[in-house]
Amino acid sequence: MDSYVSFPKLGWTIPLEEEIFSIPFFNTEISVRWYGLLIAVGFLLATVYGFRNAKRFGIEKDPMLDVVLTCVVMAFIGARLYYVFFSDDRAQYLANPITILYVWQGGLAIYGGVIGAFVTGLWMCPLRKVDTLRMFDIASIGFLIGQAIGRWGNFFNQEAFGGNTELPWGMSGSWISSSANPLAGVGYDPAVPVHPTFLYESLWCILGFVLLHIVSRKAYQFRGQLFAMYIMWYGTGRFFIELLRTDSLYLFTMKVSCLVALLSVLGGAILFFVFKNLESHRAEATDDEVTIPLADPQLVVRAAESEEKEVVEEDTHGEQN
Repeated sequence: MDSYVSFPKLGWTIPLEEEIFSIPFFNTEISVRWYGLLIAVGFLLATVYGFRNAKRFGIEKDPMLDVVLTCVVMAFIGARLYYVFFSDDRAQYLANPITILYVWQGGLAIYGGVIGAFVTGLWMCPLRKVDTLRMFDIASIGFLIGQAIGRWGNFFNQEAFGGNTELPWGMSGSWISSSANPLAGVGYDPAVPVHPTFLYESLWCILGFVLLHIVSRKAYQFRGQLFAMYIMWYGTGRFFIELLRTDSLYLFTMKVSCLVALLSVLGGAILFFVFKNLESHRAEATDDEVTIPLADPQLVVRAAESEEKEVVEEDTHGEQN
């Protein structure tokens, strides 16, 4: 058994390979890997959810598709650039920029993808005349679907795991326990099982999806509500999960994802109340447009005079007949 993942205390050993199959391409081969396939499946299911619920959010499907496709491309670019910028190897990337394109060698950060997608959405939604906050709301639920499934790519790659644990679900594997792993003996003891943090995040995202889906149907009160809740939910879970991980990106001595997670929770809470107040003001303005003209004394007088004039004309017309 060349490659495997095991859960020693459960007595499970699972043979696996990163690569599913390869396709001949001229003088080389293109590998199809579990990581890429799972990301694609996550994206597909998130898109299906979005299209099935677009009408409920008041979004037309054709412009929505344009926004989604553009955001996916920019999310991929954002995920790569985020990793390159905060990686310990960033000096090497800058010295040889072409290596930034070598994504098949690994190196994507989910936070960069989320930031890239939503920043692009700020541009694409007005361009395609899609309500930005409603699009962000439905996209937030889709992101949780994609993240929950995509995280299992880390399982096949034996990456994004945590420090040592004695818990029953502690994980090991051929690469995790290998002395060739650069983190072995530094971030964890390779002879002892580790936290399957990819699993923790996947379960956290599934729970978040269920929560936001229910809120979207039962308690959706204002535009931007689900987006703000998504930021707070994911940031909270990611902060604690990141504390367990051994492969974190650092800014000096600080884990970047922990810092971003804290800012996400704080920012999400602020946005929640900002969006709620904006919706209240929008509702008041709408009510004013209807009630103020009807209560305007001048308009009431004019309407009465017009009605009286019509009655006089009808009487005059009757006498003539």
